Amino acid sequence: MKPVFAIATNITSAIGTTTAAHWRAAMTKQTGIREHHDASLSEKSFWASRIDAAAWQHIHNHTRSENLLSPFEELAIYSAKNALETCREEIAPEETVFILSSTKGNIEWLGEKDDERILLSTSARIIANRLGIKHPPIIISHACVSGVTATIYALRLLQSGRYKHAIVTGADRFTKFVLNGFQSFQAIADAPCRPFDKDRTGINLGEAAATIILSTASENPLAQLIAGSTSNDANHISGPSRTGEELALAINNVLAEAQIDAAEIGIISAHGTATPYNDEMESKAFALSGVSQAPLHSFKGFIGHTLGAAGVAESAMLIEALQQQQLIPSPGFETLGVPHPLRVTTETATASIAYALKTASGFGGCNAATVWKNR
Repeated sequence: MKPVFAIATNITSAIGTTTAAHWRAAMTKQTGIREHHDASLSEKSFWASRIDAAAWQHIHNHTRSENLLSPFEELAIYSAKNALETCREEIAPEETVFILSSTKGNIEWLGEKDDERILLSTSARIIANRLGIKHPPIIISHACVSGVTATIYALRLLQSGRYKHAIVTGADRFTKFVLNGFQSFQAIADAPCRPFDKDRTGINLGEAAATIILSTASENPLAQLIAGSTSNDANHISGPSRTGEELALAINNVLAEAQIDAAEIGIISAHGTATPYNDEMESKAFALSGVSQAPLHSFKGFIGHTLGAAGVAESAMLIEALQQQQLIPSPGFETLGVPHPLRVTTETATASIAYALKTASGFGGCNAATVWKNR
């Protein structure tokens, strides 16, 4: 099968509008999570990572169109165009597929716009057209594994030879609908989130867009995507597996596809939502699959849980870690609070990283895992 490489990335969130800005923030432990007081969204204050008004104006100015675009579409277009502008390789539109990852899309337009205009399929066509991509776009909307699943889908398409390039963009906005939904689960933390810590109390939501451009033809790749796998708990509509066996199955499958041993994983970007059950389940899965020895972090302590953008943004940071040969710290962690030992990274450090593991889990019991290789 054809090898698949990452050739450009972008992350746009509360801490910057480039991947480089996010790397600098991570290396200096600058988080975008703040306490917000906004009665239009919630009667009580909440902690979240939200893009400020000045950044939104910047995004709007750079995506201005004669046709009405939603903020969600502007965010996705901005990220994808930024990645394309930084790409040093020629991307032929006729050889390229666009894949959109999102969980909520234009949910804030419910009751304001026609149903057809709100559909993710409509947004995907609009974004693809703005990027000059003529092939029908593909939508991955699969709870919180959407971003990682989108990269796996792109991997399979490129390996098959159907396309030479794939633009994978994940995006989701911070909305009242989403905040109220997680509040109803009593899953929102009352302070900055603390993934895998004994005092964790829940998640912080965030908004972001992220893009990874993948290609089978590259002279100067950033990293290689070598394997991907998904699984399902078949356990509960919102609660994860109690044993971690199903995420472990995805991890074991991806290691087998990559043809590497668990001990060769040099860094893990965990889902790490900081909810009691998710972090407990992940620790069990890492123990079962034999990867617990690898340095591990959750990027959600920097930009919150960005839903459909999370897997793409966190994978982009893994690509950067492979490039820089540096570990990423995990904000909020002090004392291990999960059943199995984990090497949670608290400080930046130089490391020899040949392979990186990205995991994700979401509502409906879905799990996904990918392995990236240093070029």
